Amino acid sequence: MSATPELIKINIDGRDIAVPRGTNVIEASRLLGIDVPHYCYHPKLPVVGNCRMCLVEMGLPAVDPATKTPVIDPATGRQKINWMPRPQIGCGTNAIPGLHIRTTTQMVKDARAGVMEFLLINHPLDCPICDQAGECKLQEQATSYGRGYSRYIEDKNVKPKRTQLGPRVMLDDERCILCSRCVRFSKEVAKDDVLGFIDRGSYSTLTCYPGKELANNYSLNTVDICPVGALTSTDFRFKMRVWFLKQTNSIDTESSVGANTVVWSREGQIYRITPRRNDEVNDTWMSDSGRDLYKQVRAENRLSSPAPLADLIAQAKALLASGGVALVASARSTVAEQYLAKKIADHLKIPADSRHVPAHLAKGDGLLISADRTPNTRGALVTGLIDTLPSEKLTQLAAGIDAGKIKTVLVINEDLSLHGLAPEQLARVDIIHIGTHASATSAAAKVVIPSHTVFEKNGTFINQQFRLQQFNAAVPGHVGTHNDATILSGLLAALGGHDFEGKSNAIWSRLTEETPELAGLAHGNIPETGHLIDAARFSHHAFPETEGLHYKPAK
Repeated sequence: MSATPELIKINIDGRDIAVPRGTNVIEASRLLGIDVPHYCYHPKLPVVGNCRMCLVEMGLPAVDPATKTPVIDPATGRQKINWMPRPQIGCGTNAIPGLHIRTTTQMVKDARAGVMEFLLINHPLDCPICDQAGECKLQEQATSYGRGYSRYIEDKNVKPKRTQLGPRVMLDDERCILCSRCVRFSKEVAKDDVLGFIDRGSYSTLTCYPGKELANNYSLNTVDICPVGALTSTDFRFKMRVWFLKQTNSIDTESSVGANTVVWSREGQIYRITPRRNDEVNDTWMSDSGRDLYKQVRAENRLSSPAPLADLIAQAKALLASGGVALVASARSTVAEQYLAKKIADHLKIPADSRHVPAHLAKGDGLLISADRTPNTRGALVTGLIDTLPSEKLTQLAAGIDAGKIKTVLVINEDLSLHGLAPEQLARVDIIHIGTHASATSAAAKVVIPSHTVFEKNGTFINQQFRLQQFNAAVPGHVGTHNDATILSGLLAALGGHDFEGKSNAIWSRLTEETPELAGLAHGNIPETGHLIDAARFSHHAFPETEGLHYKPAK
């Protein structure tokens, strides 16, 4: 456990505040609701202090040089403050005892106006067609801190446009304000030092080093942190104005890290995914591959069916009644869905060796993609769906099919062909497939119940930290598909089990009653940063290689 930070008192615009020693002046001001404008500063990147927009007045309590005693101002009766004659950068100044800051004096206002004037000298007047419009810090701060008019009458220095830095990032260099955020991110976070500036003065240009390109799996984070419209996403470029888009909190499902995301949609269509800040999990970053996941919603191989759900459940019930049933559930399902799958298995008295949750493993990248390529393996353990870590190959299931022991397989969001089962084995059993996309398993299934993607439903996942995290539906379900919880609760009720009527509150209430780690946790009370559950019961498991900026092993 980290030691409690030492608190010191500083004064900002006449207001005292206690902050941890070393707190950045920009962050300290934010605690008081005071905006200190900035471009190059980013809370998760090294400080360079090259934009000069965060200029403030700075002073320290005066002391007698000889005796070191405080110098008292006779007019106020308080210790005199020695103010520096010139403004200082807030990003490069950390809090020390007695520090005084002014952010609204005429000197500060004039300095900011001067900086804005220089930043706009060569900046193109193309806000109406700029992709950054609606979330551009230069536009916002020009309104708040600029002069409101231009004194520049010379021709602007024109720089290259539509420069492809990599497969996913395009540069309009004439908009670049040389903040170097992208350079620092690539070098310090992505560990792919490919960006830099060439030439000098107003001719300075962002570029890739010779023979290199910005092609790492985190390249689009440079677009997120670009304060202007210089870096744009080739996927999102010119597709939609951001003020038309609805924002929905979600989770990156490509691995057990559980990076927090925002899904941007309009009228049932998703246009982009961006990272959501969570200092406990992913800082403010996410992978490029996670941003493409929204395309699965309208993929050509998406499953759908005109049949009523009640008819599909009746067909599934008839097959399950024949006995010899095995369950293949998924670590991609939500906590509630895994709980319902367990209740179905319990009701059908499926033995433990016939309950499977296949693993999806690959090499992690040391950042935000772990070796476990599913978002909810821990959820399957917490809910009791499985009691041992899953393996990639379903060897027990294959042996049971070959021996004639298994007659029917209920498959939820998995493709058996990816886990060692041959087409002949799939043909030998009756398969009930609940899933989102066509596969060898759905093709061989007797009953197919199309379900929702993660973008079309609410739910929770438990990541590699055993952190319970919530996500919400961004768009309505695809035509001819059904909510997974509704499907599973309907199937459980048809089999004679408890009828939850597909209501998420009822499912969650019963789930928390039966799950010690989630006892007393209301669904609506899960913090945005997630809820870290007690994982002591699972500390003996040898989990796959884990990755992440803030990964901490279970105690």
